Amino acid sequence: MTQTTTPASPVAVPAAPPVGRSPLSRFLHAREASTFGALVLLFALGAFIAPGFLGTDNFLTVGQQIAQIGIMAIGVTFVIINAEIDLSVGSIYGLGAIVCGLLMTSDVAWPLAALGGVAAGALAGLLNGLMTVGFGIPSFIVTLGTLSVYRGVTLLLSGGAPISLSAREPNVAEFNLLGQGRLFGLLPMQLVIFATVAVLFAIVLSRSRYGFNTYAVGGSAEAARLCGIHTGRVKIAAFAISGTLAALAGVLGLSFLSYVQGVTGTGMELTAISAVIIGGAALFGGSGTMLGTVIGVAFIGVLQNILNLRGISSFWQTVATGAVIILAVAADTFLRRRSGRR
Repeated sequence: MTQTTTPASPVAVPAAPPVGRSPLSRFLHAREASTFGALVLLFALGAFIAPGFLGTDNFLTVGQQIAQIGIMAIGVTFVIINAEIDLSVGSIYGLGAIVCGLLMTSDVAWPLAALGGVAAGALAGLLNGLMTVGFGIPSFIVTLGTLSVYRGVTLLLSGGAPISLSAREPNVAEFNLLGQGRLFGLLPMQLVIFATVAVLFAIVLSRSRYGFNTYAVGGSAEAARLCGIHTGRVKIAAFAISGTLAALAGVLGLSFLSYVQGVTGTGMELTAISAVIIGGAALFGGSGTMLGTVIGVAFIGVLQNILNLRGISSFWQTVATGAVIILAVAADTFLRRRSGRR
């Protein structure tokens, strides 16, 4: 008697680039191309209407300003590609900064204090993943809850009082170089760290087995499971990465300002998620790239910089950012429906 088996559902994998096409040609056909084109137009607009926009110092300032949000957005990218969401990264940002600040004020060496802050974020992200996967609760609900839980823990740890670091202390002066220093006297260290993190996790996402599994789980968790991928571990790892990088951004924020309070980081989760969506990642998972996220972060940073140079109220900046998000999602929906009709 012949036994037949039903083949497992295939997992969508990134298609190999067509032979003979240049990297530029492949890029221009990528989903990030539209956002990149919008960024180029925004640069042209800034050069025309914003005095001083094209100055080198202004570009370096923009780079420093987007570094923390950019690092957070890199972590959120993994979560969104997994078809999940992390609303707690703003609170984890504050948690990492507070833990690092408390250790610094307790005379702990700054490398250990920074590591402690990052570890706190990694643990918070890990808990998000475990609750989402272990209890089967939607990540929107889990991270909406932990947004408040982690904020409350941050306030409890600090007693509601701000933490200020004095640059006159040697340990603090060295720590401040992370956020305030400049490599070769030119490049802001925050921008250098952001670029390093972006390159590292771009390699992880595009070249590693974990990156492949991330796209597979986001495209179809059930198909990925049938192909032998441990979907729970992939999602838990994504939340851990998100928490780790959010806390790293918080440590950099403390290093830059030498000041942190319990409400630090409030609202930053929305900006980080916005950057990922503007960069082309789909909220339903399965698509998105690190290059797209970096372009999305740059777009938000340049837009806010132009509005600042024009002296436009921060309230209108919030309106403009929200409008861009709606346009980005609308464009993504239109392109998906159009490709589905082909």
